[in-house]
Amino acid sequence: MKVRLPFNVLKQEIIKVYNSINQEIFGIGVRSQKLEIHGDKILIYAFHKRIPALKILDDSNRMLTLQVDRAVIEENKKELKKQVEELTGVPVKVLLKDYDPVTEYSATIIIFEDVLEE
Repeated sequence: MKVRLPFNVLKQEIIKVYNSINQEIFGIGVRSQKLEIHGDKILIYAFHKRIPALKILDDSNRMLTLQVDRAVIEENKKELKKQVEELTGVPVKVLLKDYDPVTEYSATIIIFEDVLEE
């Protein structure tokens, strides 16, 4: 399906959205990110800055921080899906995200209902 923006502009807009959602939820933006478009998929690799309070609790209470991580990631996914659909005009089939608190890297896979075309 033809997207509303050229891919180079779309990539930059999604990067901005991704970072602003992180700033809104965590109060901290991402350190770096890379975005790739492959057919009906967008892959986002990001290097984050861990919330200091969670970093401190990771050693003594990892089960608690794991639950907080999962809850925050779910909120992040909902907002990212909504904003990406608005930017592209293409429905998202599924949005998958995982985060590793030790390395502070995350990977996000967005799969659309249709192939993205410029």
